[in-house]
Amino acid sequence: MRVMLKATLDTEKSNEVVRSGKMPELVKETMERLRPEAAYFGPLGGRRTCLLVLDLDDSSQIAPAGEPFFTQLGAEVEITPVMNAEDLQKGLSQL
Repeated sequence: MRVMLKATLDTEKSNEVVRSGKMPELVKETMERLRPEAAYFGPLGGRRTCLLVLDLDDSSQIAPAGEPFFTQLGAEVEITPVMNAEDLQKGLSQL
């Protein structure tokens, strides 16, 4: 199941992590654990945001995917089902 995880980081909490020097290691650990198909980082709505495309084997993986963002960065996390072009073509062929 392909999903897009959007994590909008709490500014104060993420500032603390940046100042402590722990942000690079936290990002590296998260990327190694989640192995996203794609990962993008930037300001959305004036807040630090991560957009990750994940291909999950099972819906039970949703909880651990979001946890580091909740617990370590005070983030708001949204997970939305998405399709790549191949998935879309497959779905459209069934209409």
